[in-house]
Amino acid sequence: MTGQLPFPRHSARTQRFTLGAPRDVALAPDGSRVVFLRSPSGTDRSHRLQVLDLDSGKEFTAADPRTLLAGADEELPPEERARRERSREGSAGIVGYAVDAAVELAAFTLSGRLFVSELRAGTTRELPAAGPVVDPRPSPDGRRVAYVAGGALRVVAADGGGDGGPAAGDADRALAEPDGPGVTWGLAEFIAAEEMSRHRGFWWSPQSDRLLAARVDESPVARWWIADPAHPDREPAQVAYPVAGSANAEVTLALIGLDGSRTDVSWDTARYPYLARVHWSAAGPPLLLVQTRDQRAQRYLMVDTATGATTVVHEDEDPVWVEPYPGVPAWTPDGRLVRIADEGGVRKLFAGDRPLTGEPLHVRAVLDIGEDDVLFSASGPDTHDIGVYRAWFRGSGDQGGWQRLGGRPYPTVSSAVRSGELTVLTQASLEWPGTRTEVVRPGPDGGAEVVATLGSYAETPGLTARPRLVRAGEREIPCAVLLPSGYREGDGPLPVLMDPYGGPHGQRVVAAHHAHLTSQWFADQGFAVVVADGRGTPGRSPGWEKAVSRRLGPVALEDQVAALRALAGSFPLDLGRVAIRGWSFGGYLAALAALRRPDVFHAAVVGAPVTDLRLYDTHYQERYLGHPDEEPAVYALNSLVTDEGLSGAVEPHRPMLIVHGLADDNVVVAHSLRLSSALLAAGRPHEVLPLSGVTHMASQEQVAENLLLLQVDFLKRSLGLV
Repeated sequence: MTGQLPFPRHSARTQRFTLGAPRDVALAPDGSRVVFLRSPSGTDRSHRLQVLDLDSGKEFTAADPRTLLAGADEELPPEERARRERSREGSAGIVGYAVDAAVELAAFTLSGRLFVSELRAGTTRELPAAGPVVDPRPSPDGRRVAYVAGGALRVVAADGGGDGGPAAGDADRALAEPDGPGVTWGLAEFIAAEEMSRHRGFWWSPQSDRLLAARVDESPVARWWIADPAHPDREPAQVAYPVAGSANAEVTLALIGLDGSRTDVSWDTARYPYLARVHWSAAGPPLLLVQTRDQRAQRYLMVDTATGATTVVHEDEDPVWVEPYPGVPAWTPDGRLVRIADEGGVRKLFAGDRPLTGEPLHVRAVLDIGEDDVLFSASGPDTHDIGVYRAWFRGSGDQGGWQRLGGRPYPTVSSAVRSGELTVLTQASLEWPGTRTEVVRPGPDGGAEVVATLGSYAETPGLTARPRLVRAGEREIPCAVLLPSGYREGDGPLPVLMDPYGGPHGQRVVAAHHAHLTSQWFADQGFAVVVADGRGTPGRSPGWEKAVSRRLGPVALEDQVAALRALAGSFPLDLGRVAIRGWSFGGYLAALAALRRPDVFHAAVVGAPVTDLRLYDTHYQERYLGHPDEEPAVYALNSLVTDEGLSGAVEPHRPMLIVHGLADDNVVVAHSLRLSSALLAAGRPHEVLPLSGVTHMASQEQVAENLLLLQVDFLKRSLGLV
């Protein structure tokens, strides 16, 4: 039975128990149906396109990848592989789709081929298109599908025939084509997708007659080569990687008509080179959010669709940094600018100049804008409790205030999709495994009335996570503490495993059961596991996040030590046997801990770490550390492989296991190789585990399973537990 598999294998096979759960939900504005993706079992990685008819209560499959590909294996073009890596997508089949305004037509790709599904009838067909196809999106009226192929922005009729435009009779045609080497139309550049969470490069007009498209010129960007040492007969892959301090891609926008017209959009790209957000809806003209390179200022721009000229509608400045947020900027139906901004030490939601929220909420994202309210997500007084809220900007709620949607008598981690009167609410909690996805409508008492539930085939883990969520020390650092399942009070102190991410954009201490499964499994191997979200992690306050400016590593490490020592008074922690493990920023933090605080940490598992901070990308590193040419001492202090960085390393040497995927194009393996070379030169023993063919995501089942087992073996050996 799959449920009897050992946890490492079970977790790997089920992609951490997410397979089989509904995801990527779209809701028809007329309230008739819900569209979503789901794989047919908890161990099947191939997702299908599903439709739930709310009138009849029946669910059906609109598109099955195995049927559409006649059982053949899916072959991903390089552009699609890159898109999935940027979004950390490890599944297969239909992993994304886009719909028209009525949610009657869906478009998606399989093996670089273009498919559309009629969502009322549940029928799917392939459209003739130049390939390989990337990011297809139907026009709002459902008559056409735009997509990218070969760096060109193209359009095809949704029925596969003539598109009804000037080139009627042509099944497929280019609207904008590359005009030089390194140029693409309609795609997000590397740092937009990796660091700004902007994965799109084109946007349909509400009238379906033209598109706003990004032209990206990567010719100024440095070229790196990602080789596969396990296959020396293969050529290395070339990637355009904007390393800190170097040139970025040049990104501009143009309005492109179906009649072949083109109007360039103009703004001060020299001062504001980063295009962080684009929004175009029927509520008003297109909105852009652009940032300065140092990310201390950003402008909200309104586009004149007749001339391409832009007008500043709002500006944000911050002496530390500004940040783009999901779902904004956008318009309310009556023309107010919806934005999220920091004011008075609080992250607030605004409509125009009026704040809609205040303490104790910490706003995280805008989810939908209705006729008189905004649906958004926010942390409550407890950072681990992430809820969905409504705030009113006019009408009966115009006096202010907000209301939680679908609140339960215990903390949850919630997200939502809304259209019309219906909302699809997805919630996780410590009270149950996995997630629950319900279709709700406002109830008579202001609550939420459940209309339907989306079924889940996700498997149930064979263990139960039992985190204690607490705040540690004077700074009240959010922590989760997990003890072995059979531990009894009085059994004595336990060796400690710190298990953080610990850095920007990576909150780990949340009220969701599955978020703590791996930590619980490590605890069941005989450890007291501590997960600490120190300064720099999201969800608490602007000041908490920005406290790491210019001292990213030292501040993060300081809070791990503070949390550990504060918790030792309340939990059975053996401070003479403390290890730390982490991946990505967590890997960097683990290496930093072993090198600079061996008085506290006795072993470290260092996964895919950023070690030479000059070797990571512009948007991320320059936000936290500044420009390396202007602040070289800051980079030297925070890096692990510089003379200044290693000078912070003190005796004694601590065992270190460095793990890195050789195919990683985000944190390239050069980071770990440089760390290993520096450690070797300093006479510091360590172990290196290279993962052939693995990217920044260790998603392969055997790799993910054995990585957990190898880490436990290393930790027990290093702490003298075997």
